Amino acid sequence: MSFTSTPSLREQQHPLIRQLADSIEGVWHKHLQLSPYNLAVELGYVEGRLEGERLTIENRCYQTPQFRKMHLELAKVGNMLDILHCVMFPHPEYDLPMFGCDLVGGRGQISAAIVDLSPVHLDRTLPESYTIQLSTLKALDFSQPRELPEWGHIFSEFCLFVRPSSPEEEAIFLSRVQDFLEVHCTQAIAATPVSPEQAEQILAGQRNYCTQQQQNDKTRRVLEKAFGHEWAENYMTTVLFDLPE
Repeated sequence: MSFTSTPSLREQQHPLIRQLADSIEGVWHKHLQLSPYNLAVELGYVEGRLEGERLTIENRCYQTPQFRKMHLELAKVGNMLDILHCVMFPHPEYDLPMFGCDLVGGRGQISAAIVDLSPVHLDRTLPESYTIQLSTLKALDFSQPRELPEWGHIFSEFCLFVRPSSPEEEAIFLSRVQDFLEVHCTQAIAATPVSPEQAEQILAGQRNYCTQQQQNDKTRRVLEKAFGHEWAENYMTTVLFDLPE
């Protein structure tokens, strides 16, 4: 089973997106027992048109004993827009946060880079073992930090949201994503199932995370322009942020 993407899309994207996609899959492959996730065939690779430009979307999905779905999406709109989107959805019987990462770039510049391990507890706190490990990471200073959206209360105190202004800052962001993934994967491997009552609370937290993320109007508008309202709604709720059953 190959864990590298076909070159047609990834190699046409911004170098940081290529590097990050390779890095994410590399850490997954290093730590976790990956198996394919059953994504509808017609959604693995999608093409459309947006304002006269070709829109291409490529989805890669895996699952593991700890994660019901690990989704890596790459998208490109002509020469205007490059996107990487990644979310890891834990099985709710494990007390694990939601890993999420997005890169948005255009015309050679990354305009938005965000990564977080988002809590699913009602008190908005991460498991103590995560807080201890993440607190030991070196504090980072980016020249252009960005403000979280209105629904950004779902993110943790460790959330990093910036506009990298140089190749050096891009490399620092890439390294921090790797740090988060290393912590997340090693914590997941060591995790033991929680009680049914705790699992219900975690499930509610995951539902809240997905519901808030579905409010991302920028993503929705792009999809609606290219594919129509019905397709965009289905994609937002069954591929990008599907609610666990």
